[in-house]
Amino acid sequence: MTKLTFGAHPHLLGFDQLERLVERTAKTGSDSYPPYNIEQSAPDAFRITLAVAGFSQADLSITIEDRALVLRGRQSEEPQDRIFLHRGIAARAFQRSFVLADGVEVVGAALENGLLHVDLTRQKADPVVQTIEIKRG
Repeated sequence: MTKLTFGAHPHLLGFDQLERLVERTAKTGSDSYPPYNIEQSAPDAFRITLAVAGFSQADLSITIEDRALVLRGRQSEEPQDRIFLHRGIAARAFQRSFVLADGVEVVGAALENGLLHVDLTRQKADPVVQTIEIKRG
C-alpha cells in the first residue's frame, strides 16, 4: 500500500509547498536563546518580542527570506582585557526564525529597553469569485 503524503493527496492541488513549510518549521530546533514572546495586539496584528539585553541596534538584523522572518544578533568583539568573576549575561550570537503565512507582513521594528519588538499584520483577503470561460475545442 502506498502512503500518500499531505502534499501528494489528489484533492489538494498545489499544497506541496505547505508540506515543505511544515518540514521547515519542524527543523527550526528548540533553542531557547534568546527568549521571546508572541502576542496578539489586535484582531489582525501580532508582536514578537525578543529579550536582547546587551545588543545594540547595529548588532541586530531583521530579514525576510522565503516567507520566513529571520532575526539575527551578533555582538561586536569585547576587549580581551576584561576579567569576569561571574558571567551570567549571554553574549552569544543567535538566529531565530518565524515562518510567515501568506498575507502576513512586517510593519515595523523597535529596540526599547533591551527588548526587540517586531510588529506584524495580516492583510485581510477579500473573498474572490472568479468565473472561468469555457472555450470550444
